[in-house]
Amino acid sequence: MPASFDRWWNGISLRAKITGVTVLLLTFGLAVAGAGTMSVLRGYLIDQTDAQIAAAYKALPANISIDDIQTFGDQSAGLIPYYVAAVDASGKIIDDNLTTSQASLRPVTSSLTLSHVIDLDGAITLSNASHTQEWRVITYPIRVDNGSAAATLLIGLSLSNVDSSVARFILIFFGFALAVIVFGAATTQLLVTSTFTPLREVEATAARFAAGDYTQRLGGATPNTEVGRLNRSLNTMLARIDRAFADRQRTVEQMRRFVGDASHELRTPLVSLRGYAELYRMGALQTPEEVAQAMDRIEREAIRMGTLVEDLLELARLDEAKPLRLAPVDLLPIARDAALDATASAPLRRITVVVPESLDAPAPAEQTPPSEGAPPAPAGTAAPRPISFAGATLARLRRRRPAANSVETAAPASLPIPDVGPIVLAEEDKIRQVITNLIGNAMRFTPPDSPIELAVEVDRVGGYGAISVVDHGEGIPPQLREKIFQRFWRADTSRTRDTGGSGLGLAIVAGIVANHHGHVEVVETPGGGATFRVSIPLLPREPDTESSTDAPAAAEEKAPRS
Repeated sequence: MPASFDRWWNGISLRAKITGVTVLLLTFGLAVAGAGTMSVLRGYLIDQTDAQIAAAYKALPANISIDDIQTFGDQSAGLIPYYVAAVDASGKIIDDNLTTSQASLRPVTSSLTLSHVIDLDGAITLSNASHTQEWRVITYPIRVDNGSAAATLLIGLSLSNVDSSVARFILIFFGFALAVIVFGAATTQLLVTSTFTPLREVEATAARFAAGDYTQRLGGATPNTEVGRLNRSLNTMLARIDRAFADRQRTVEQMRRFVGDASHELRTPLVSLRGYAELYRMGALQTPEEVAQAMDRIEREAIRMGTLVEDLLELARLDEAKPLRLAPVDLLPIARDAALDATASAPLRRITVVVPESLDAPAPAEQTPPSEGAPPAPAGTAAPRPISFAGATLARLRRRRPAANSVETAAPASLPIPDVGPIVLAEEDKIRQVITNLIGNAMRFTPPDSPIELAVEVDRVGGYGAISVVDHGEGIPPQLREKIFQRFWRADTSRTRDTGGSGLGLAIVAGIVANHHGHVEVVETPGGGATFRVSIPLLPREPDTESSTDAPAAAEEKAPRS
């Protein structure tokens, strides 16, 4: 039974539930009010009847006799509606003023024994034998048979007027109550319907959203109402679901493209390996030179495939988001080591490590405005400033071309080259890999004799240490600067794999920097070329201690400038 009731109750709409419960409560309230009013009204009318009976007793003669009882009130004429009777000690009526035709209306007085009458205090209600007539009576002691016997005098009034008045009140109240219930039900239905209109819109919007239209949003409700707050919350939820679906779709598409690109990249070396293996098996390689050439090609393709697999493995590890082994890392030695490694691999290229005058950010009043054409600062960092050294800007330094196969550390002639650069919180091997990938990218897409600068910077205001890899090649168009960090993306699809790479190096750079809570950006180098700037959060310093690298800078700021 409870289970079936639950199914029945849950199958009713919310509007029907609210309307039904409201009507039920209204009916119950009116019924209680009607019953209470009827009880009070009946009691009030009975009290008035008792007062009339008491007033009638006072109008009786002082010494009433049986003959007076028969003549008191002509019930047949209906002029005096009082009932007067004498009852003996056993409760039997001695005489009353009812006629023979009115005998059926005579009340039953068997309970009015002398002992019971003595205990009575006030009026009582008696009924006739058929319970069709009620009398309200008051008892008074009298003496009968010339004063030799005790009896009880009954004076009463019929309650038919009281019952008719109460019945008339019930009829009137029922009519008004029915009108109130009907009006309340109609008003409740109208109010619930108008109130639930926004909820029906929510239902329709949710249905359209579930059908695949993720652009659906809710509106029109007052923001400070419950429905308005619900709409705002649902809009936020729908927006997040829409973004989640978009991100999921984008991730699926990227994964498909990634798998397709990886398969394409791996297919070429595998085809080459299989082709040369079949040539060798078929005996098409006759001379030692042909065999050596085939082995050389097999080795090159194997190396290329191994590099590609290592890059894919690195990207997979980055996607796993494993905790990094963070430690204080100095960016200046990393820049110097990367420059030395690049010089060893490209002896004809000039690699320069650019060091600013001071690794501390200057005060806001002393900041040099950016030069015309300089790239804007990334979001969340301080405004860029020209890196000055030896009294020349970076653009002027590029005009000096020292001998090839040299690694320079540019610094002011009046200041010693600092031994300590900006200290960041990072994993050193990952940062070295980032700089190596960026230098390799710059060397791949610039002429062999084009210089490369590694600029070490620090932004105390933004809380970042940065290394910029500056080249002077063709540069990267603005519309492609966000795409170059995608996996397997190459700016020129017509390039061969010997020059174009696999398109994973910059994706690895972006993944490593993002795991360090930093950011990488590419801007245009003044005069032409591309500048890749990697920013890593600085190591938090103790508030009561000063770094040893700040002492020379502070001393320099206090000393007068020549």
